[in-house]
Amino acid sequence: MNTPPDIPCSIVIPAYNEENRIRQLFTTIGRFDGELIVVCDGTDGTARVVEEIARTRTDLTIRCLTFDHRLGKGGGVIAGLSEAHSPLAGFCDADGSTTMAEMMRLFSCLGANDGAIGSRWVDGSTLTVRQGILRRFESRSFNLLIRCLFGLDFHDTQCGAKVFRKTAIDKILPAMVSTGFEFDVELLWRLHRAGCRIVEIPIEWQNKSDSRVRKRDMMRMVANLFRVRLGFLRA
Repeated sequence: MNTPPDIPCSIVIPAYNEENRIRQLFTTIGRFDGELIVVCDGTDGTARVVEEIARTRTDLTIRCLTFDHRLGKGGGVIAGLSEAHSPLAGFCDADGSTTMAEMMRLFSCLGANDGAIGSRWVDGSTLTVRQGILRRFESRSFNLLIRCLFGLDFHDTQCGAKVFRKTAIDKILPAMVSTGFEFDVELLWRLHRAGCRIVEIPIEWQNKSDSRVRKRDMMRMVANLFRVRLGFLRA
């Protein structure tokens, strides 16, 4: 049985306009010995709520990074990972689709690998609330495109639960160019090209109905990934 890591961990939580959901996320977090880095780049009161939580939850180490301009999902994760102090670092969504217990289980699954990513589409995964049929079809079609474009054999590149050794992340962050929802694919691709070992782990996941990925975002993701793969974007 995997046990929680005995070295410090950092978890980045990109939080664009999450004022109405971020408090609920923290109510689900019990003990956590590492640092929680919340990246706020929206126009609502998310940062104010996070700072209030940090004052009351003195049992947690909460850092709030604020920006006055939109970073994008990937840009927010990059900003947080760049500021992480721990030897192990990962990121999860602010909507609570993945619990903190599951994030710690991912850390415990690292072993000798450089990264462990949660997957909704491998044997052993548990989807307590499933996506709709159309969203599942879009997800599987997107995954097929990624396999063709980048040669990655992962079943699920977009699950918002990933952990890594900080040394591996530091190798490739300076070369990253994607700042949108396509960020995950480029991250995994660059780690793969750098010779890093990434393991895919079945995860317990709950779909949240207020998805931030819209149709226009999907089209933008595909266009940006073609640019990355064809070399039109330079690090």
